Amino acid sequence: MLILGIVLFLSLVIIHELGHFWVAKRNGVKPEEFGIFFPPRLWKKRMKGGWDFSVNLLPLGGFVKLKGEHDSDTAKGSFGAATDRAKAKIMLAGVALNLVTALGLFTVLAWTGMPNIPALINNQFTVKSDTKVIHRSALAGLVEPGSPAAKAGLQRLDDLKTISNGQKTVIIGDTPLSQATKQFAGQTVTVQYNRQGDSKAAKITLLSAATVEASRKTSEPKGYLGIVPFEYSLQRSTWSAPIVAVGLTVQMTKMTLAGLWNAVQGLGGIIAGAVTGNTAARQNAQTEASSQVSGPVGIFMVLKEMGTLGMPFLLFIIAIISLTLAIMNVLPIPALDGGRLYLMLASRLTKAKRLTPDMEEKIVGGSFLLLLGLIVLITIVDVRRFF
Repeated sequence: MLILGIVLFLSLVIIHELGHFWVAKRNGVKPEEFGIFFPPRLWKKRMKGGWDFSVNLLPLGGFVKLKGEHDSDTAKGSFGAATDRAKAKIMLAGVALNLVTALGLFTVLAWTGMPNIPALINNQFTVKSDTKVIHRSALAGLVEPGSPAAKAGLQRLDDLKTISNGQKTVIIGDTPLSQATKQFAGQTVTVQYNRQGDSKAAKITLLSAATVEASRKTSEPKGYLGIVPFEYSLQRSTWSAPIVAVGLTVQMTKMTLAGLWNAVQGLGGIIAGAVTGNTAARQNAQTEASSQVSGPVGIFMVLKEMGTLGMPFLLFIIAIISLTLAIMNVLPIPALDGGRLYLMLASRLTKAKRLTPDMEEKIVGGSFLLLLGLIVLITIVDVRRFF
């Protein structure tokens, strides 16, 4: 499933770049290279249309190299010679395809079984009159060291099914884990769970109510079982599936923009803390900024974990990544599609009406180096977070 997740993620990059490639050809701009990942180049093949297909080393995205990409180029078939309308369509084509992909996946999931994960999305958008819960479950999101669950050998991502004392059985998922374990406080119970498709059972003596209540007055509160649950459900819609897809897309867009804003504020706090010498402020800002974003390592780990939950969760994460790619590439970041579009539009307000090649290269190249630096920083944070 992990391999499938990686393939699907790479397909999002290909879809994005195919948008640029196809719309460029449709508007008379000649593509020179279609690249998977960023250089240095590992492999290249000349295609029948006179353009190169390449596979590169740095797994940070992909690119389409067009003839005459400088805004001031005038040769026939060059990007610079295209109309402003054509340039805008070319630069936004990848965004459009990623957005359509996200909407399509969300629609299919709404029809077949949309994951609803409260820990990820609070009050996830649904059309209540046309929404049916087809499955509920709870995973071990965190197993507290030294807890009854840890002593019994339960592990992170174990799928908890039932808890029973021999006389009464409670289905976990239909009943929240905290309520289920509270009913059997201090008792020895049997917990049925699945681990990677295998059914297992463990006899566990839960903590008593007195122990749990006393721990709540300390800095290390305890639970009866010692598991922080990752609870979720699968929901199915019929006629409202496209509406659910649009509503969820709007909801996720707002959340993404809010997260990016927090990351920007955190970055500003890092700079301010470094300038003023306030180490505590700088560290707090760094934690805030890094918690809002994730790089290649983080994406790999999310695909790995979600892949263990089944296809609906894998497609759900792929849809979110596709939507995120669309959002990121429409923002005014000079190294990305939206940034280049805004640079072009801004230049039309000047007397020159065109960006000079030197100015364009400095702006785009400098911002690209900054972007690479941020990716390296985020990757380091991800490695510390997951390993």
